[in-house]
Amino acid sequence: LQYCLPFFPSGQPASCHYFLDWHVRKRGKRLEQPQMRGNRDLVHVVSFAPAIGLLNGNLNMFLLGFGHLRKKYAHGHCLLFRDAKQCYIPFMSFVFDGHNDVLLRLWMAGDLTGESFVTGETGKARKGHVDLPRAREGGFAGGFFAIFIPPDKSANSTANANPRNSKQAAETGFPALDHSYALRVASEQASILLKLEEAGAVRIVRKAGDISAARKDGRLAAIFHMEGADAIGKDLCELDLFHAAGLRSLGPVWSRPTIFAHGVPFRFPSSPDTGPGLTEAGKHLVKRCNELRILIDLSHLNEKGFWDVARLSNAPLVATHSNVHAICPASRNLSEKQLDAIAESGGVVGLNFAVAFLRTDGAHRSDTSLDVLARHLAHLVERLGEEGVAIGSDFDGAMIPRAIGDVAGLPTLVDAMREAGFGKPLIDKICHRNWENVLKRTWEK
Repeated sequence: LQYCLPFFPSGQPASCHYFLDWHVRKRGKRLEQPQMRGNRDLVHVVSFAPAIGLLNGNLNMFLLGFGHLRKKYAHGHCLLFRDAKQCYIPFMSFVFDGHNDVLLRLWMAGDLTGESFVTGETGKARKGHVDLPRAREGGFAGGFFAIFIPPDKSANSTANANPRNSKQAAETGFPALDHSYALRVASEQASILLKLEEAGAVRIVRKAGDISAARKDGRLAAIFHMEGADAIGKDLCELDLFHAAGLRSLGPVWSRPTIFAHGVPFRFPSSPDTGPGLTEAGKHLVKRCNELRILIDLSHLNEKGFWDVARLSNAPLVATHSNVHAICPASRNLSEKQLDAIAESGGVVGLNFAVAFLRTDGAHRSDTSLDVLARHLAHLVERLGEEGVAIGSDFDGAMIPRAIGDVAGLPTLVDAMREAGFGKPLIDKICHRNWENVLKRTWEK
């Protein structure tokens, strides 16, 4: 203030704005306070104009100065005085995400300690969608870290095909995996997650309060999730073991059958009604998940299996990464009746960023506009209510819009929501509050 007051008397807020812009360009630097980690790059902003307005009794100057800060630094936080008490004014919602496949990516790269996730990669060497530095840059506070078992390449089987792009995936899905192979891979990927917790990069979320605790500790909050119950046997012993290690969310299937249920193939256009419902073992799995308070993920499950879970489960219905079938008629997306059932149960749907499940033509094109994501979100809000919609990116598991690019691009999605007319309270719900609340309802019932 001693530098600003002599030059900018009351009634000249614009001059102070120009000085503020110069100061931020010259003095801007990243904040490293632990409580702020997990947000996008933050700028050191000295809030001259609002303070001058208050000292001079000029309310217009105060409001104009604060409004200027809010607009120009909409993704940061206002630090009122550099060496005095810090006053944080958050403008951007942090994101808690319903699905990523970073454990699969690390496992496939042979990084069984997760070192590259912690250190990150730069320039052309940067791989995948998620690592710790980019997560902090993009305001990514954590999410569902999935264990996914890829096809066994050592087996002489049609399961060798690429699970995301092959004609077989589109037409018939994939054959079931060998249980012993699935258990080995699941254990190795779970070990990566446990090592990331040991390294201080993440905190495995075992109860809903762990999400806020992780943020306070400067860690990512990681829900131990399994995308497909391929590693679990009929007697469910492995389920109890993984639960003891931190498992809190489980999808009975990926887009292939297990002994519990049948997954939808990647078919477009197609109804999600592609096969039979839960097996008897699947019904027992639902009951045991309810007893252990493990969230049951309905993504990838066919429609008959969905209705079986809806009938048997006493927990909110959740699809961690699925979209609107009425907009994109892919078999992976949810019908209007399914959305209504999820709403009635107090459940949540996480918006999937996979372009093939967003576009009306089902095409795999990274130039997909963010307008279509906003359209899916608006439809989900209409059918589920404001408390039923969240984010389920599918980072590291799908082709996503180039405009987002990776986890560091999440603020671009927040901008798109704002431009589509979503207010900050709704954006906060979509970005993190709805996940936090449905987890409380599921785990703490």
